Amino acid sequence: MAYAVIRIRGKVNVNRKIEDTMNMLNLTRVNHCVILPENNIMKGMLDKAKDYITWGEISEQNLARLIKFKGRLMGDKPIDDNYIIENSEFTSIMSLSKGISNNEFSYKDLKNVKPVFRLSPPRKGYEGIKRSYQNSGALGYRGENVNDLLERML
Repeated sequence: MAYAVIRIRGKVNVNRKIEDTMNMLNLTRVNHCVILPENNIMKGMLDKAKDYITWGEISEQNLARLIKFKGRLMGDKPIDDNYIIENSEFTSIMSLSKGISNNEFSYKDLKNVKPVFRLSPPRKGYEGIKRSYQNSGALGYRGENVNDLLERML
């Protein structure tokens, strides 16, 4: 399973260690999203930055939509099926998203791809950027419900 991680809060008054962690995750700006594999190292980094980000398990369909509509190559060119066929062993964006979801392939391993998805702010806004998701806010782990947030941001 792969995680979709979205930065929700900005840079003002952020602890230096947390800011370094978010830079290692390529989350340098608000509303940026990255796809990360599910492993203990990533879980530790996500737990450290939990007060500034939200994350959860992304579905294959939403991952395919995210790559198709917001995935970019160097030079700000969109990613299409032809590029996937030429530069990987996958035959389409959907098969690539299945490979990423099963931790068989990493999105960052594609040649000349930008590892960050630049999303719009969510329609109807965030639930509250200073509270955790369990307390009716927007921060922290949200499980499968991250797909609902991503749909509002596409």
